[in-house]
Formats: sequence, structure tokens, C-alpha cells
Amino acid sequence: MRQQTLADNGFERFRKRTRRETFLLEMDRIVPWRDLCKVIKPFYPKVKRTGAGRPPVGLERMLRIHFLQHWFNLSDPAVEEALYDSRAMRHFVGIDLGREPAPDETTVCKFRHVLEAHNLGDRLFQLINEYLEENGLKVSTGTIVDATIIDAPTSTKNKDKKRDPEMHQTKKGNQWYFGMKGHIGVDSKTKLIHSVVATAANVHDSQLLGDLLHGDETRVWGDSAYSGQRDVILEHAPRAKDFTHSKGARNRPLSDEDKSKNRTKSKVRAKAEHPFLILKRIFGFNKVRYRGLDKNANRLFVACGLVNLYMARRQLLRPT
Repeated sequence: MRQQTLADNGFERFRKRTRRETFLLEMDRIVPWRDLCKVIKPFYPKVKRTGAGRPPVGLERMLRIHFLQHWFNLSDPAVEEALYDSRAMRHFVGIDLGREPAPDETTVCKFRHVLEAHNLGDRLFQLINEYLEENGLKVSTGTIVDATIIDAPTSTKNKDKKRDPEMHQTKKGNQWYFGMKGHIGVDSKTKLIHSVVATAANVHDSQLLGDLLHGDETRVWGDSAYSGQRDVILEHAPRAKDFTHSKGARNRPLSDEDKSKNRTKSKVRAKAEHPFLILKRIFGFNKVRYRGLDKNANRLFVACGLVNLYMARRQLLRPT
């Protein structure tokens, strides 16, 4: 048996706050827990007065665990393990192992299914944006549209001997990809995501252009995939000017003037890459986790809301 130390008894004299702990303390302060829980509450299981079965875990606690999964790219079993392993995560969720166990992976899975069944991911994304607007982060009149491919498993070594039928393949450059595509509309001033759409990977970026505009734009930026969509822009944002990249053709290459204009537009359009950097590199959402488009779309909506909170955290933490 290992000899007990002072650290085991809570006397951690040389303990240092980690970056993970600092991050969780910041997010604990800025996430509008009460408003988000209010949306989920009508669909969350009620406590049975008969006493049969286990009572449901607290709603806010489950939402905190769900957000941990997004921030640290954890599966249902992995987040259960992490709660037993990480003191910072237990403190964030509010679990005292001296009194209670952490919720098991089945409980975590059932909570996620509640969000998926009632399309609550989209509603949480909207609520977070409303909260940011109330705190001074309003959507301006410029929108940058962009899309990214999120890979799905191509293997057929499963029970059905098939790939996910709701995912599709597409070619980008000389490389083929299989999976889904996340389309976003980004505010050109704050870099916050204000619109999200999830499709299979074979849906062309330009087909979702109208769904990514809020209607009050005066300028719209996008890469060459959105070239030639002036009529769509006018239909959904009548006052907007088209600042999408010019696109050359085999027999009609771009002029030097067009190339220069594209480089100037890229200085603004590049802002849309920042949310994707957080989504795919920091939060680890570069591969789908579930089978089926709806489940992964629900994850994408929640993740985009959390991306916005992550980008806005410095402003939200400023003393008023």
C-alpha cells in the first residue's frame, strides 16, 4: 500500500494552477448557465416521486459535462474517465468524490440524445449569440462566408459493411475527402459566427450562401467558390455589395488587376479561418464522432456557440 502524503490529505503546498484550470474558471464565469438550462429544462427528465430508479443528475451539471466534451474532444467514456482523473474538471462540474461518483458514460450519452432529439444544439447556439449581443458584441453589416470539410470514417469494417450513408465524398484540389461540411457566416468585425449550416461534404459551398446571410449586410466576402452569386446576395441582403473572389477559367485567366483585388479581399476573408482554427485545432472537431448527419450537426451547432464564447472571453471578463 502506498504511503499517504500531505497532498492526499488536501495540503498541497506546492500546487500550481494549470492552464486547464484557468481556462475552466474563465468559462465558468462567462457561460450563461441559467439561460441555457432554461431552454433544456422542459425536455429534461423529472424527478420521480415514487422513488423508483435513480434520480436524474442535475441539469446544469450535465450541461457542464457536455461542454467539457466539446472543449477537450472527449467521447462519453473518455469524459467519465477524465472526471475521475482531473481535479480541475471535477471542480468545474461540482463533483466531490468523497460524497458521490461521477455520472457514468450512459448518463452522459442519454443527455446528448435529449439535445439531439429536440434540436437543442441550434437553440443553444442562438442563445449564446443573444447573450453576446447583450454584452456589446453585436453583429455588424459585413459577413464572411466559408465552409470546411469534417472527415468521417471511410472504413466499411462495421456491422452494416457500409460507410455512413448520410456522409458523402467530394474532391478538393487533387484530394478526395469523405464526410460532412460545416458552413458558417462570420461577422467581419468581431469574427463571431452568426450562422451555421451542416450538410454532406458533396454539397457545394455556394448552395448555402443565402442561409448564411442575416439580411442587413452591406458587404459580403467569400472565396472563389461563391463567385457568380450576385443574384443570391441581392435576394437575401439587398444592400450588400459583392466582395467575393473573382474566379478564373481555363480560357479566361484572371488579370493582374483581378489578382490584386483578390489579395485585398483576402485580408478580410482570412478572418473566417480563425473560428475554424479554434473549432478544429483547439477543440479537436476535425472528425465526426457519431454516425448520421443530424447528430454531428447538433455537435457542430453547440461547438460554434462555444467557439464564439472562447473568442469573446477577454471582453466578457473585463471589469465593467
